[in-house]
Amino acid sequence: MSTPARPEDVDEICAGLPETEFGTSWGDRPTWKVPRGDKGRGFVLYRAPHKSAVDPATGEMYDDLVVITTPTEVEKNALVEDPDTPFFTIDHFKGYSAVLVQQSRLGEIDRDELVEILTDAWATRAPRRLVREHLGE
Repeated sequence: MSTPARPEDVDEICAGLPETEFGTSWGDRPTWKVPRGDKGRGFVLYRAPHKSAVDPATGEMYDDLVVITTPTEVEKNALVEDPDTPFFTIDHFKGYSAVLVQQSRLGEIDRDELVEILTDAWATRAPRRLVREHLGE
């Protein structure tokens, strides 16, 4: 039986991937990076509320957005266009392979799907050697 994803699963899953580090990017934004240290590249970012991402129903800025890197625009579009997932994009991310999701809506997907999406994000930014060691060829 599938378990709905929870907001805290994001950190648990990211922390469980090889050589990840929780730090900051874009100034002060909490970000999961790989590998640890100066060469770390962000793959999951907790986005600050911004006028570029507002709830269409209320006009309020989203205050619980997570930005998740996708391997390519193809995966991004597949997630965004699937009506059964809570993922979306905004004009600010046009041409950038990443999706946004409200933490409050993560329960609309199951934890296994979140693991897959976050592992893909990690693999997109991780050094090839690390990806091979963790995932095989």
